[in-house]
Amino acid sequence: MYSWSEALTLTSASAWDELFTGLHGASRISVPDREAPWRARLEWQQSTAYGVALCAGGREVVQRETRHIRSDPRGTYELLVPLAGTAWVEQGPSATEIRAGSMVLCDIDRPMKFAHDADFLSIAFIMSGENISARSRIAAAEPQLLGAERGLGRIVRQLTTTLHEEREELSERTFDLACDRLLDLVCLAAEGGTDTAPAGQRATVEAAVRRYVRQHACEPDLDVVAVARALGWSVRYVQQVLQDAGTTARDLIRRERLNAARERLAGPGWASYSIAQIAHSCGFGSHASFATAFRAEFGTTPSEARRRRAS
Repeated sequence: MYSWSEALTLTSASAWDELFTGLHGASRISVPDREAPWRARLEWQQSTAYGVALCAGGREVVQRETRHIRSDPRGTYELLVPLAGTAWVEQGPSATEIRAGSMVLCDIDRPMKFAHDADFLSIAFIMSGENISARSRIAAAEPQLLGAERGLGRIVRQLTTTLHEEREELSERTFDLACDRLLDLVCLAAEGGTDTAPAGQRATVEAAVRRYVRQHACEPDLDVVAVARALGWSVRYVQQVLQDAGTTARDLIRRERLNAARERLAGPGWASYSIAQIAHSCGFGSHASFATAFRAEFGTTPSEARRRRAS
């Protein structure tokens, strides 16, 4: 399907509901007074894989709940790019305010609440989750706020706006190709490619990552993907934060596993366990790799460390 609409103006809130849910998925829409005069504007272009929609309407609250998702699953993400006014997005444990100068990326198949003022004007870039997963490991359990005033975020905002403005000049193939390039940049921005997070925020993320790794180091499947997913950050952003701190997720996990192993080798509660069993309990796949890493980290072998603590 490839379709577009030219500056459609609506004077009925009910007609708006039908068009809005057709584009964004089944939802419960609340407006202050459905009998009051209503005026809204909607322009969109949509292919099988992508959609771009400009929306302007009266004050409203949109709630997409679990029952809506079950009845109308979309498998899509949306990047909401405000041009004027203010809106609020709640998803998972987070609530985010957006206005011109910021953007938010949301998984439409997770329960969410969206509210905006009467003067809110925005463009939504709609993309399939399959296209995102082919490029990135973004896990949007909650809205991801992206800056749009400088750097990569500003480029994403400008391309989204230009794509909407030039939509009628594009064939379906050209439209999809342009959306492909825009999606590449959205994924990069969502993974921390903007490099605009303040130092204080990066320090907070680093501390959270170190704490999580310390608490879960002995889980055999722990890796940077699991850490990022658990903490709600992108993989690339976690990697960047650790790189700035002079380490990597692999090194951090290995070091914490070795610290746990050294404590267990010295602990009386683990005296009946073999060194291989302790290595396995700390997340190491083989005794040999554990022994090599232990000696490189502490300058002694696991056997020597156990004997020294026992003497």
